[in-house]
Amino acid sequence: MTERQSAQSVTSIILNHIPAEAEITRVEYEGPRIALYTKNPKFLQQNGYIVSDVVNMVKRRLVLRTDKSIRKDEQEAQSIIMQNAPEEAGVQSVFFDSALGEAILDARKPLKLSPENGFNPIEITDKTGWKIRIRKHPHIPCQSIQNINFVLGQAVAERSRFFKEVGENIFRPRLREDSEISLMTLGAFEEVGRSSIIVSTSESKLLLDCGISPGAKNSWNAYPRLDWADIELDELDAVIISHAHLDHSGFLPALYKYGYDGPVYCTEPTLPLMTLLQGDMVKIGQSEGSRLVYDQRDIREVIKHAITIPYGLVTDVAPDVKLVFNNAGHILGSATVHLHIGEGAHNIVYSGDYKYGKTRLLDPAFWNYPRVETLITESTYGTKEDIMPSRDEVENNFVSLANETLKQGGKVLIPIPAVGRAQEIILVINEHMKEKNLIEAPVFIEGMISEATAIHIAFPEYLSRELKYKILEEDENPFSSEYFTVVEHPSNREEALREGGAIIMATSGMLEGGPVIEYFSSLAGSERNRVLFVSYQVQGTMGRRVLDGSKQVSLLGEGGKIKIVDVNCLVNRIEGFSGHSDYNQIFRYVQKLRPKLQQIFVGHGEKRKCEILSYNLSRQFKLPVSHPTVEEAIKIR
Repeated sequence: MTERQSAQSVTSIILNHIPAEAEITRVEYEGPRIALYTKNPKFLQQNGYIVSDVVNMVKRRLVLRTDKSIRKDEQEAQSIIMQNAPEEAGVQSVFFDSALGEAILDARKPLKLSPENGFNPIEITDKTGWKIRIRKHPHIPCQSIQNINFVLGQAVAERSRFFKEVGENIFRPRLREDSEISLMTLGAFEEVGRSSIIVSTSESKLLLDCGISPGAKNSWNAYPRLDWADIELDELDAVIISHAHLDHSGFLPALYKYGYDGPVYCTEPTLPLMTLLQGDMVKIGQSEGSRLVYDQRDIREVIKHAITIPYGLVTDVAPDVKLVFNNAGHILGSATVHLHIGEGAHNIVYSGDYKYGKTRLLDPAFWNYPRVETLITESTYGTKEDIMPSRDEVENNFVSLANETLKQGGKVLIPIPAVGRAQEIILVINEHMKEKNLIEAPVFIEGMISEATAIHIAFPEYLSRELKYKILEEDENPFSSEYFTVVEHPSNREEALREGGAIIMATSGMLEGGPVIEYFSSLAGSERNRVLFVSYQVQGTMGRRVLDGSKQVSLLGEGGKIKIVDVNCLVNRIEGFSGHSDYNQIFRYVQKLRPKLQQIFVGHGEKRKCEILSYNLSRQFKLPVSHPTVEEAIKIR
């Protein structure tokens, strides 16, 4: 049999090699998988080798689903689950995903839901007819995950139809056997922002990332140049999102607004994180009276069309392309995108944003790919002047600058992205205050940061080994502290602005909107206060202007009136907290890749950094290295 068999032959092989006791009722495409519907799930769950043998024959991912006829109604199924779940597991809720026949249990102590503790998922599936999935319930409320569950629960028939259509497209017969491959650069080349690339083969078109540029002053430079690519949205086989930050995912809902109805692939935490950030962008636009590119309805379409996959799982996304996500070390759920094209014809790794170094939050980026011929790497910190100090130096510098301000009774304002750097800084502040290195002072955290932190706790398997252990094994919330106060509502910001020393963490990280603007407007005029930037400031943003020394900035005030703010406060940048690889880390990462690369493309950096990194990589590794601009079409093979 060839690897690309017809749907009919695949179904025949499956039915011929699975015993009648399994009571298979139907075999159906389910996106990148083939679903086996059974009236006797216990038989196949207890005899897993049967499915494994069939997978080896058909070269497809198979997933076991329960036939609808054996599923108890949700109320009865929940009663059975709760009766059998040990009390110490702390099951908080059960979400029934009818499109997949799964009962998802959110538990405070998910490791307690095990046969050793009297809870056998196979037996519970047999009793309820629902396949059991177990998930960590965060210590703090998480509205984002509840919103996703609500949308999925309202779109059962639509999602079932969608999964089938996606599967039919992925597993359609190939029309051509050659493997021509090309790239089209739609954003984030010789610039930072609006990351977007189209990878085209003889059979398929994939869009890697779909971001916005926070500092752009016109739509021409703010969004991916899909108009230049001159393709219809229905020509795209898939959209693949590397991580949640808006410069990589911020334009995605607009695709659905304008007619795209295909799949978007991302890791499990990326879905709630990116829809949180997209939703916040809509809210900010509404409050400022800005023209919206999309609305909440379009974000719901993202949720309906999302297919989440974990790290390391080989997944078919087109007739001639397999995808593997691996840890990028940048933010929670961030991934390098490994595309295996054709039957071994070519392998592309798109780095997205990656950190080849350990942080408090995450382990270093994965590097051990079986094969990579083409690497597309970022260059945010692509020059020798960007080499970062040691982590101890970075944290000591942070503590020293914060203490200087707190001693004077001033306030330390940290403009910060809600996802990634915020959680890293929370861990740093908490530890140094506990150890009495950092002066004890109230720390005010805007509510959106708290929501993003809840998502981190819900997906501990994507965090560093140490944090994963604390959350799963010890049931700790490593992001909580007696020093922290969450600002749930704008009216509560008055407390943070009262007289006396304090640390305030607020979004956005580049002073381009969000609650940080109110704080900045109130605090910037006093020399006692300090603004501490701990994340990258894109050219053109207000954060970059303040960092570069502007003594006056204009803000959009109430009623759309322009307000002039004097910047008399101290302003500092601390680079070492970045979730990007510095110059040395980029070189170490490239050096690790085996077998030797054939070519490298450099992007996601200011023009000078792209040029310098390209030259130095080429000289060091004796490889063709180029730094395209936006709107280039490049043939790879």
